[in-house]
Amino acid sequence: MDQGASPARVTLDTPVWDRGVRAFHWLLAAAVAGAAYTGFFDKRLALRLHLILGVAVVVLVAFRLVWGFLGGSYARFASFVPSPRALIEHLRRLGDPHPARHLGHNPLGALMVLGLLCVLAAIAATGTVALGGFLKQGPLAPFTSFATGQLLLQVHKALAILLVAMVVAHLAGVAFESWRQHENLVGAMLTGRKRVLPPAEQAAAVLAATVAAGGAGVALLAARPGLGVPPARLDPTYVADCGACHMAYPPELLPAPSWSAIMADLSHHFGEDASLGPRDTAAIAAWLRANAATRWDTLPAHLFRTVDPAKPTLITATPAWRRLHRAIPAAVFRQQPVVSAANCGACHRDAASGRFAPQQIVLPRGVKA
Repeated sequence: MDQGASPARVTLDTPVWDRGVRAFHWLLAAAVAGAAYTGFFDKRLALRLHLILGVAVVVLVAFRLVWGFLGGSYARFASFVPSPRALIEHLRRLGDPHPARHLGHNPLGALMVLGLLCVLAAIAATGTVALGGFLKQGPLAPFTSFATGQLLLQVHKALAILLVAMVVAHLAGVAFESWRQHENLVGAMLTGRKRVLPPAEQAAAVLAATVAAGGAGVALLAARPGLGVPPARLDPTYVADCGACHMAYPPELLPAPSWSAIMADLSHHFGEDASLGPRDTAAIAAWLRANAATRWDTLPAHLFRTVDPAKPTLITATPAWRRLHRAIPAAVFRQQPVVSAANCGACHRDAASGRFAPQQIVLPRGVKA
């Protein structure tokens, strides 16, 4: 069907936007708004929600791509992807006092739809790469280096800013066309009235199939170990001897020279005599050096491989530790059950694994930051 129509053919009783398109539009708007807020304004504590909303965006975009071939006439890409000639003609007639009406997307609106889908897909892709390389989480963690994740995180942020600009332009275009055409385009996207609607069950089935197929693939990939992530199991001798008195700190939290210095002076181990037998001392020291920060590609390993030259054996003296905890009052570290800044496991539920994922930060009950 031709997009252009005379004013007489466009009535409020003309069904245009099917339920799949309308559900996609408003769910996507909500997911993007939430992801933007958690990404720009509440990054650390809301990472879990940001990831959930990001997955929702991926599912919705995948659904829209499928629906672009299976949906109603006005939902299909074949009905609204503009030719260069149609786009130029539309731009030329923007100031026309009697503009042509479009039951579906006009050429400029169609171009915006395609642009938004492409940018959203790029944001999802770069976010997944960044998550895999930076935090060693998600389906791409087995294949992504920390450096690649760090680079793609910056691209992800730049694309997010571009998306905000495109959304502002989209809203301005909707307002302009509503005024120019004397038509409530927002209301039309709510009611769908502007061809018989395809059954709601069809849209639901496509969405369910999209979620199932995508979810299964993501789960299989995410279950694989991340690239450059140390094995979860610590050396049993290290755990038995050192973990008996304090948390058995993952070796990627300090560089090899720092571990060597610690193991060389166990008789004065931070004010205590922690001497071990020569065999255990040598075995633990060798294992710590072999698995120190420079050996791995995780975020903690990159952060804590730089130490304070004056206190090279203190994790809590590293520039990264001080920067990450600068907003926490010193009194918090004296409260029960934290007691000490060295008690990582009090707030980081995954401290023993060395991951220190932002989603795993939980203040103990009764502790007020």
